[in-house]
Amino acid sequence: MLVSRSADALGEVANECGGLGGQTLTFAVDMADETAVERMRSVAVARFGRIDVWVNCAAVLHFGRFEEIPAPMFRRLMETNLFGYINGSQAALRQFRLQGNSGTLINVSSMLGVIPEPFVSVYVASKFAIRGLTASIRQELRATPHIHVCSILPAAIDTPIYQKAANMYGRKARSLMPVYRAERAASAIIGAATYPRREIRVGGFAFALELGWRIAPSLVERLIARVGPRLQFGPDPEQPHEGNLAASGCQQEVSGGWRRYWAQRVMRRI
Repeated sequence: MLVSRSADALGEVANECGGLGGQTLTFAVDMADETAVERMRSVAVARFGRIDVWVNCAAVLHFGRFEEIPAPMFRRLMETNLFGYINGSQAALRQFRLQGNSGTLINVSSMLGVIPEPFVSVYVASKFAIRGLTASIRQELRATPHIHVCSILPAAIDTPIYQKAANMYGRKARSLMPVYRAERAASAIIGAATYPRREIRVGGFAFALELGWRIAPSLVERLIARVGPRLQFGPDPEQPHEGNLAASGCQQEVSGGWRRYWAQRVMRRI
């Protein structure tokens, strides 16, 4: 089953899966809608008989100074990034119980759920919450060995999330670097579904950054506070906007073009 707020995106992915011989069922739903998520679970079970793997990866992004973020924007991001995961996780676990206490729940958090960055405070809060939520669920299910609960912790991934993000910072946002292909994150999710593990980092930089954080957290925190905004924001101004907080954005590509963007910038400096 494929789930998204965007019916157009679902159609594109379903066609691609069909071309590869896969059977798909699409469901256009906002994961923040608990009733719709439960209905989606029922439809999936009616079609396929059971749910072996459930992946929560819905996310929206917001740039801006914490003091200037309107409360409705804060709540809307949390509805998707946190309550969407809560709704999905509860629906998945209900189904796993019904089918003999078996299944794998995979929640996509972020390295920003391990190490914070300024001017994305709401997003960081949601990713820390997802990581903690997933760990707590895993602890509760220790006596149920055939239900697996995994976290995916990617570094920066080349997707259009940066173009679609709400922005109140005043300058155009871009990805951090190094930035990794979306296929790399997808491979990590497939790996977790095949061989479940507690947490899976995505990208070599994720391991290096976390090692530095463990050795010298205060130093790394100051370094990210200084360097992060220089990488995250370009020189061009941008008027405040809500991005895709309320509605799915129009860009449906897998890549946001950020690997090419940073490669061109590096080449110009050589």
